[in-house]
Amino acid sequence: MKHIKGFLATLPLWTKSQFGLTQFEMPTIDLSNFVSQPIAARLRLGHQIEHIFKQLLDHSERYTILAHNIQIKKDKITLGELDFIVSDRFRESIKIHIELTYKFYLIDPTIEVPTHRLIGPNRKDMFYAKMEKTRDQQLPLIFTPEGRTTLSTLGINPETLEQQTYFLAQLFKPYAQQSPSIEPLNKDCIVGYWIRLDDFNKSHFKELSFYITLKSEWLHEPHLERPFEKHEIALDQINEKHRDRRAPMIWVRKTDGILEKCFVVWW
Repeated sequence: MKHIKGFLATLPLWTKSQFGLTQFEMPTIDLSNFVSQPIAARLRLGHQIEHIFKQLLDHSERYTILAHNIQIKKDKITLGELDFIVSDRFRESIKIHIELTYKFYLIDPTIEVPTHRLIGPNRKDMFYAKMEKTRDQQLPLIFTPEGRTTLSTLGINPETLEQQTYFLAQLFKPYAQQSPSIEPLNKDCIVGYWIRLDDFNKSHFKELSFYITLKSEWLHEPHLERPFEKHEIALDQINEKHRDRRAPMIWVRKTDGILEKCFVVWW
């Protein structure tokens, strides 16, 4: 259930409408009678998150999933994929196309434009590029000839579909700094910090203990059910990942017992 609770605890990067995109509002989910279905560990984290979202929608009182992972093809070439199409039981006859995105971004204060400051831990992706791709490529797919044909086989008229995105993120501010502005994005998405190896090697951190997470644990709130190691052992594990140009997420256990979440970057 830790992955389910971690997903539900993650906030959307904005509410209502922004950038020409309307944010999906997750219904209240009663977990008292929710039974989590196993999710294959071999799946990439993004696919695991799709399974989590599907299970929660299936359990909700409000939405019925009509289709998901709908591939739009032209001459056997995939143009794109529609994540979810749902019907809203509280609004009769309303159907919604939802594009789901769940990201981990570091806030880079050296970038001038606030909405461009969100970058992936390995600097391979940026929020603004992903947002523009969703708005300008993914959502318009339903109005292409191929999209219309695919939806017609499901009995869905694209002209009547509401289009929304569910764009969730965990954000990490620079270590020992105030978070730079990311307006109009949601600063409450900040759940930890990122740090360079030089700072991680300072004496303050050598007194603490650490757990190097698996990627499937990135959703989780830090907890003590994992083995926390001394600084020198954690440093060896971090260096190994840095050799592959990967920034690990680590959980930090402070001397007062407080647990923190951070990325140690290689760049």
